[in-house]
Amino acid sequence: MPAAASGYRSLLRAPGAAAFFLAATTGRVGIAMTGLGLVWLLHDRTGSYATAGLAAAVFALAEAVVGPQLARLVDRFGQTRVLPLYLVAHGAAVACVVLAQSPTAAVIAAGCAGAAVPQLGALSAARWAHLLRGDRADDLPGAFSLESLANATSFLLGPVLVTALGAAGHTTAASLTAAALILGGGTALALQRRTAPPPHAAAERARGTRSGLLAPAFLVLALLNLAIGLYFGTMGVAVTAFAVGHGTPGTAAPLIAAGSVAGLLSGWLYGRRRRPTPARCQLVLVTVWLTATAALLPFAPSAVWLGLALVLTEAAVPPTLVLLTVLTERAVRPAVLTQAFTWNNSASAAGSALAASLAGRAADVWGAPAALAQAPAAGLLLVALAIVLLRAGRRGEGRRSEARR
Repeated sequence: MPAAASGYRSLLRAPGAAAFFLAATTGRVGIAMTGLGLVWLLHDRTGSYATAGLAAAVFALAEAVVGPQLARLVDRFGQTRVLPLYLVAHGAAVACVVLAQSPTAAVIAAGCAGAAVPQLGALSAARWAHLLRGDRADDLPGAFSLESLANATSFLLGPVLVTALGAAGHTTAASLTAAALILGGGTALALQRRTAPPPHAAAERARGTRSGLLAPAFLVLALLNLAIGLYFGTMGVAVTAFAVGHGTPGTAAPLIAAGSVAGLLSGWLYGRRRRPTPARCQLVLVTVWLTATAALLPFAPSAVWLGLALVLTEAAVPPTLVLLTVLTERAVRPAVLTQAFTWNNSASAAGSALAASLAGRAADVWGAPAALAQAPAAGLLLVALAIVLLRAGRRGEGRRSEARR
């Protein structure tokens, strides 16, 4: 398997790449802090986990529903024009949460903050697609691997930072720090005009902007993102239920951390090499691996067994996410690329929320093994959809081949 001609260092040396990547990554740490920060802040203010949880849920729901609509404006008018409006609205909403005098006002403000949170991951991925177009298109998997690593790192560091501040009694500082990181990273990104994709003219949008998002290939990709969200939502609840059920609640954090570190290493290694195998075939292979290893999870007799199974399973997650991003970039027109990435994020968030609820119920009624069994079930759905996507691609290639004869 040949090494990529251009590694991570070469990618970041592309004109403007390191600057926009660092800006977006900084903001993503703040995004990873925000939901948990709301829980700490509002529980401290109200003494109610119900209110705190409701605010976090409303934040996430608003982000998932409104995010793609704002991404449509980004595609139409450009990142540098729309992103500052995002940031002003998000900052004002967070200030309203901090200053709210009643739980109802705080929950409403949290929803506004979620609706206006900038989708910095999608914006950064769109910049990579613009920067590496043409002769450097083969470097996109490596760039999207960098994005996956940045996202995973953000969601490791963010919750740790906000928990440390919250546990020390600085709950307001935790939310304000999250907002400062988002506003700082977002502002730095908005100021970088050179690497921003250009706004797409009305004529280009009229030639089929909507059909790109409604094309069967993209709809299958959205379902694949929903399925990987089902896996994500399952694991946090199921691993915690396993640790508590075995009388060792303290092992939950190390188990989750072990899986996360395995995923980071896997993603780093995956992005360092190019592979001649078509992306759709790779997707089938990695989802089969994820499903086969996840099938070990419900039978774990001990934390050590579960930790080893988690390491094996999580190793398949970053390549899956990278391939879904690569295939999305190929499936839609550039005029709707930010929307496509954002819809994928929303689908994953919806799947995660649904799976977390189902896993909690399963753990309460049947125990942790039943909750863990949702992971291979999500994997089977991933495999089935990946095969559908592969077969659709082969049929499309066959029709193109016949047309050329």
